[in-house]
Order: sequence, then structure tokens, then C-alpha cells
Amino acid sequence: MKVAVVTVVAGRHDHLTAQIRGLMSSTVEPCEHVVVAMGDDRIAPMLAEIGSSATCIYIAADGRLPLAQARNLGARRAIESGADLLVFLDVDCIPGRNLIARYAAAAWESDNRDCLLCGPVTYLPENTRVGDSRSLDDLTAPHPARPDPPNGRVEPGADFDLFWSLSFAVEPSTWSAIGGFCEDYRGYGGEDTDFAATARQRGIGLRWIGGAHAYHQHHPVSDPPVEHLDDIIDNARVFFDRWGRWPMTGWLDGFEQQGLLRRDPDGIIARSA
Repeated sequence: MKVAVVTVVAGRHDHLTAQIRGLMSSTVEPCEHVVVAMGDDRIAPMLAEIGSSATCIYIAADGRLPLAQARNLGARRAIESGADLLVFLDVDCIPGRNLIARYAAAAWESDNRDCLLCGPVTYLPENTRVGDSRSLDDLTAPHPARPDPPNGRVEPGADFDLFWSLSFAVEPSTWSAIGGFCEDYRGYGGEDTDFAATARQRGIGLRWIGGAHAYHQHHPVSDPPVEHLDDIIDNARVFFDRWGRWPMTGWLDGFEQQGLLRRDPDGIIARSA
């Protein structure tokens, strides 16, 4: 099985370097690593400097990052290159040694065809030093909000709102059936919840893949992420118009409690004065 990894990036060069090192020490190396640089023309020289063979594609980013469009572009390149399986990894994520192997093994099983394959994600503490991928094994502590099956086990999922785009795999035929990420979303938030909702609507399954561990590198965040307030408000409107319900409810509730926005049941959401 030819497995391609797709990563979208703007900045976060150190994180990307750590991800590439993780891929190099994987028990199964990808046939291609497609890196989509969003408005960052330093990515290609950086890849050359560290000796990476990754394919770099540039996409303009005027203001809000075109995350959905960039993922779609990366997937198109991987499929055109003959990939049998697409693995999406956020630039912050270092793959565990067996991540690709576990995704590939799960994709071979007939019960998992036409499914989104999702692995556990560990959030690494601040100032964590990763010597090599083997040192990550001792740091494994998957996020408790998502399933974490034992290594080698695949568990069906029913709650598609638990899907996140940090780490997942999908076959090209399934990707085509979903139609990729909706490009109405711009900037941060909502596009992955929409992707999963579309998958469910179109009869695509959800599977949680034990042992397909990814490790999210630390970076400063706020809760709720007020630095992404405008993106989240606009994308929440897009989602409500498409699905008739609010996404990212925890963040929206937090913004509302802080007096940063107001909303009503009819789908009207506005920034507070």
C-alpha cells in the first residue's frame, strides 16, 4: 500500500522539522510527504536545507489561512501521484513509529473500508525534548476526550463530532465520496467538524485505530482561543447555515460568557460591541 502524508503549514518550522524526523524513523515510511505552504515562501528552502525529500506546494494566503483549500490541494497531489491511502498530520504532530503501519493495516481490513480512520493524539507538555521517535513511547498519554483502543485494535465510532483533523487517514475513494474539505471555511475552526458531518451524511464510517499514535508539540494557546475569534465566528455561521446547529459550542459558550459575542436560536451570531 502506497501511503502519502499530507501536512499544511505556515510558520512552525521547528515543528515541521520534528515531524519530518519522525517520519524518517517510522517503521513504514510514506511514499510521499506533501507539504502545502500557506503563504510561507520559506518552507521550500527549509526543506532543502534539512535534506527532506518532501514535495512542497505553495498556496497564497491573504489574511486568513486557507486550511481547507490547502488540505484539498495536498490530497489532490497525493492522489495524482498514486497514493492508496492519505494520512493527514497537522504540522504540530510528530508521528509515532507505528502510526503509518497501523493506519495502513486498518485500511486493508474490509470492515474499515469507506471509513475515516482516526488515531489517538498525545499533547506533549511544554519544554518536552524529543530525542527520537522511540523516546515518544514513554510520553504516550492520549487526550482523554477521544477513544484510545489497545494497540492493534480498531473500534467503531458513532460520535462524528469527536473527529479532528490533527491525525487521520482516508482512502482516495472515500475522500472523493466526501468531496474533501468545504472551502467556504476560511481560517481557524469548523472545517473538520463539517468534514466529519459530511462523511456521516454520505454513509462513511468512523474508526478509532489503536496504536496509531501522534504527538502534538506544545505551543501557546488560549482557552477559548480569542486570537481566532473572528475566524471562529465566521466559520460558525457557515456551519450553522449548512447544518442547522452550532459547532465549537465550548468555544462559543466561552466567548459569550466573556461578552465577546451574542447569538440566538435562529442562527444569528454577532460580535459584541
